[in-house]
This record gives sequence, C-alpha cells and structure tokens, in this order.
Amino acid sequence: MTKLNIEDLTRLNLLLSIEGIGPGKTRNLLSKFHTLENTLSADFNSLQEVDGISSNLAKRIRSGISRFAEAKSDVNKELEVLAKLNTSLITIWDKEYPALLKKIYDPPLIIYIKGELVESDNFSIAIVGTRLPTNYGKIQAEKFASELAAQNITIVSGMARGIDSAAHTAALKNGGRTIAVIGSGMDVIYPPENKKLFDEIVENGVVISEFKPGTKPDAQNFPRRNRIISGLSLGCIVIETGTNGGAMQTASLALDQDREVFAIPGNLGIRQAEGTNLLIQKGEAKLVNSAEDVLIELDLKLKPLLGENIPKHQAELNLFEEKIVNVLSCEPVQIDNISLLTGLSTSDCLVHLLSLEFKGLVKQLPGKMFAII
Repeated sequence: MTKLNIEDLTRLNLLLSIEGIGPGKTRNLLSKFHTLENTLSADFNSLQEVDGISSNLAKRIRSGISRFAEAKSDVNKELEVLAKLNTSLITIWDKEYPALLKKIYDPPLIIYIKGELVESDNFSIAIVGTRLPTNYGKIQAEKFASELAAQNITIVSGMARGIDSAAHTAALKNGGRTIAVIGSGMDVIYPPENKKLFDEIVENGVVISEFKPGTKPDAQNFPRRNRIISGLSLGCIVIETGTNGGAMQTASLALDQDREVFAIPGNLGIRQAEGTNLLIQKGEAKLVNSAEDVLIELDLKLKPLLGENIPKHQAELNLFEEKIVNVLSCEPVQIDNISLLTGLSTSDCLVHLLSLEFKGLVKQLPGKMFAII
C-alpha cells in the first residue's frame, strides 16, 4: 500500500477530482509548490503562474480545500473496499511503482494492483491484438507468449477477448508470469467470462488498473489502459489487428514512449492482418517470425535478465566477413581501423560490411563507423 498518509492521499484525490486537472497538470503544480498541501493552500495568483492552470482552474483548486472532510471520508471508504478486494493502492512516489511505467510521458499518479510485482517484471514484453483473431493469429499469440515465458519474460496484455486472452493463458500454461492491465475497476471483471483467467493471473502475476473500484469498462477507458500496457513493456508485439484497432493505438503509444514495436505479417486480404502489415510497410514495426527475433532486437535491454543466454544471429559468414566480425564490438569502430585490424583494403572492408549489414549483424553509424548489433 502507498506510503502517502491519509491526508496527502486525500489531497491527491481532491486534485485529480477537479475537472480539467489530470496527472500532467498535477505534476506541473507539484513542480512549483513541491507538496500537495502547499498546492491546495496556494493563493489564486500563484496558481495562475503554473503552466496550464487557467483562472477557472485556479478557482476550482482554491475551492477544493472546502471539500477536504468529504474527500477524506471517501478515501477511507475506498481503502476499506480495497482491503476487501485484497488490492493495493500505489502512487508514483512509492518504491513499488513499476520503474518502466514511471518513465513514460504521462504515467498515472495512482494505480491499483492485485497480485505481486517482482524484479523480473521490469523485463516485460507486451502482446496485443484483435478481439476476433483468426486461428493463425491465436496460434501465433500462443507461440510467442510460450517461447518468451520460457525465457522468464513477463507477458503484458489487456485481458480482452482474443489475442490478449490467448497470450495471458499461454504464458501461465508454460509456468510464466503475466500482467493484465484492465480498463475498469478491480471489482468489475471484463469480459465476465475471464473471471477464472483473472484469478489465475493474480496467482502468477499481477492485475493493474488506473481506475477506482466500481468503474465500468467504458470505451474512453481503454486508450488510457493501452498507454499503461506499452509503458510497462520493453517492447510490444502486435499479432493481428485492423487498421483502426486498439492494438494500433497501443503500437503508436509504444513508439511515442520510445519502446520497440514488432509485428507478425499476415495474409493479404484478411482484415485482421491489415494493421500489422501496415505497421511493417510504414517501417513503424519490425517484422518478426519468432520470439528469438524479438529477443535479439532487445539484446542490450534484456541482458540484465538473460545474461549471455540471448539468442545470437545465425548466419553463414565467409572468411573475410568472419575477420571483420572478430574485430568489431558494440563500440563503434572507424573504417580505417577495421582495415588496419583485418589486413583488408578499405574498399574490400566496405563491400563485406555491406553484406554483414544485409545479414543483420552490423550497423553503420555516421563517420564511417561500424558496430555489432
């Protein structure tokens, strides 16, 4: 449970309950006033000096303190409900708050957690897709989730019908952990047929929500839910989705959060493949055929978890390519130094480096610098 005392938790809830005040404006207020108490007791003119706080918002904040007693009563009632639900309330200032989620542009200030977060959850990968997958899509979701779970990767998804449910279930069947991010209160399970899955996830992972108990799964909740799915993950795999599907939004949010996006190619003419194929075509997602492709792409980010067990590129090299690979590392090396170290001419090095780039083993950087991927 949060380290915030009841008074500060009440002040935070008061701020967030004011129409027009969300996590972003709350952070702006705290950057100026430093504490929640100072924020709610600030004078009208000082409030207006904060970025995004209009005169109307300043008036609402000033009047907020008059509702403190009522708000404190509501917070106490909510804490009682959460205790009955065996659910923790965590704020962004608590050490239990997920480190990856804290780094996104607009992390929720309060999240509700049922289950237990562990250190390995910092190395999670999201799998998302349509609620109406083809058999191919479902098989791929199960395959990727199973293979990643076998590598101790936590699978994140939204517990929706279709791809989400297939990914959660496959991770659990293979003894892995999974995180479900839901778009409703912790006491409103949606879809209702996922009640058993919900309970299994709590036992072997975590269910997370940004929404207070009693919140229904309204349509406007899911975009907010999706930013948490991508925010909790090092990368996001899109299995099947239409061009306007929620998974496309999750992919876009992942890109905005500087997370990797992967997509499974699908058959032309199949509606469920239109979104994934478009992501690949636009260069917004890397085409992947297996979990191994994902692990290789996330090599450096996953090393703390997997160490040297991350799969390496398997490619046949000729004698000259082997010479070049042997003198390269993750640190960039200039072309003249590569030539000196290998005994090959600069022009020969460039020819073979181009071949190694095509094989996905080497990347070129500005200044004729090269490094191993």
